[in-house]
Amino acid sequence: MSVDSEVEGLAGPFDEELIDALIDDYRLTQDQVALIREFMSLRGLRAVEAALHLNLITADQAVKILERSQSSVAQTGVVETALLRQSIGRVVTVPPTVYVKPSNELLMAHTQDHPHCERLRALRTELSLLLGNGGRQASVVAVLSPGPSEGRSQLAAELAIAFAQLGRRTLLVEADLRQPRQHLLFRTGHARGIAQYLTIGKLPQFLRVESLPQLSLLTSGPVPPNPLELLSDGRFERLLSDWRRIFDVVVIDTPAVTQFADGLAIASFAQQVLLLSRANVTSHKDMKDTLRRLTSTNARILGAVINHF
Repeated sequence: MSVDSEVEGLAGPFDEELIDALIDDYRLTQDQVALIREFMSLRGLRAVEAALHLNLITADQAVKILERSQSSVAQTGVVETALLRQSIGRVVTVPPTVYVKPSNELLMAHTQDHPHCERLRALRTELSLLLGNGGRQASVVAVLSPGPSEGRSQLAAELAIAFAQLGRRTLLVEADLRQPRQHLLFRTGHARGIAQYLTIGKLPQFLRVESLPQLSLLTSGPVPPNPLELLSDGRFERLLSDWRRIFDVVVIDTPAVTQFADGLAIASFAQQVLLLSRANVTSHKDMKDTLRRLTSTNARILGAVINHF
């Protein structure tokens, strides 16, 4: 029997020890442990790797807990030692945990008593009532609008912030692979994101947001030459299926519907849409055309928001 096959067979007990260590060292809750187990199953990861990808620990913390475990497994044989080395090797290749900071445009992250924030909280309440509890599946909302410069990215970002402030584990996804803006709203680059996974299968890294521990951000990555094909061939749908199982809320930013069909493809997978228009900018014709095209997706329209800026 090869070492690799033995390692695979003993991964369960070894991971249980690491999960116990994570609970003791970093006070992970039972809900967080359940998320780790879920992500391990979905992605075939070690316990520490899953915790790292879910932003429950940092890369430095992951390496420390694995190295400390070395003394406890060194006496038990070559297989466990090989497993430990494999785990450390895989973790240290993961980029350091990246924290991003909401820009001043995102008022929801910086103030509580602004009328704009109160309107967003009211929208959050209305959406929560429409979405319900969702059971073990996340509530997914795709933010769509007919044209450019109507405020989709900002609404998606501030809505995600609002849900995170409510204590709900929230993922904000930049699925506008044409003219992405989330990396600007959160003052970060977009060298690694969803486009890389859709292109080469490389697992995207969630970014952590300062002062918002319940919010994760997934940027677009470099703009690819074929966004619609990447979003439509099944890989995005599989990612979305994963996210439904490990988050409470998923908010998806999209391109303009009148310019690209990407938003319609995303809506067909998300199955729930929040429509946005901009006062004195969005035409009745464009909104009517957007509604007509949305009927082919069978997505549920949760409501409509009018932007005044």
